[in-house]
Amino acid sequence: MERIEHKTLSVNGLNMHVAELGQGPIILFLHGFPECWYTWRHQMIYFASHGYRAVAPDLRGFADTTGATVSDPAKFTTLHVVGDVVLLIEAVAPPNEKVFVVGHDWGAIIAWSLCMYRPDKVKALVNMSVLFSRRNPIRKPFEMLRGVYGDDYYICRFQVPGEIEHEFAHIGCKTVLKHFLTYRNPGPLHLPKVKPFPDTPITLPSWLSQQDVDYYATKYEATGFTGALNYYRALDIKSQYICIKTTSYAQNFTYISN
Repeated sequence: MERIEHKTLSVNGLNMHVAELGQGPIILFLHGFPECWYTWRHQMIYFASHGYRAVAPDLRGFADTTGATVSDPAKFTTLHVVGDVVLLIEAVAPPNEKVFVVGHDWGAIIAWSLCMYRPDKVKALVNMSVLFSRRNPIRKPFEMLRGVYGDDYYICRFQVPGEIEHEFAHIGCKTVLKHFLTYRNPGPLHLPKVKPFPDTPITLPSWLSQQDVDYYATKYEATGFTGALNYYRALDIKSQYICIKTTSYAQNFTYISN
């Protein structure tokens, strides 16, 4: 951990915090919710020791990356976030060099979109937890999710700005993070109103220490959850699901700044 370098880059109107380690071909690690660059600390050390340059940003609205208008979920479409990632790649990689990409959760969704919009930037892709989902021109994502899983489904509960943030504040940041980070139920995640989480004690698994929870908590206590939740609130915005039909168009993709 001590060897990992931290810097702030001016990217697409943001002050993007980036963690970096090693020399060689670049592996870009994209985190999900409720995470940040810290999710990849072990992988960064491993790949740096095997001849790669590991780069892990805090994405728009997360942790130490600042400058996004968190009061406006419309600034969190995949066009915005992929624009951030493309310009980050151009800032850290030599001209015309492709990078390896590893994504988890929202990071995986961003990575899928990056490959569609700008395949010229990606050498290879590894994604975890989120499969590629084709655009459905007939039905919006939120409408579909609510119809299948109900109003208490976590993505549905995230939709009203300020509502779930108020509940999380009452529960406590560390407790909220423990519930999300240790969730193991293979079924859909439901967060009932008034009492989103059960009162049962939380036992941390071997791979998640109290120190890890404390690190994440310091970031969310400083920024709140709104920036992270805006990704879910932007699901139904039209530009989120633009269909890229040709490689030539994708390579001329215009970034939408903050």
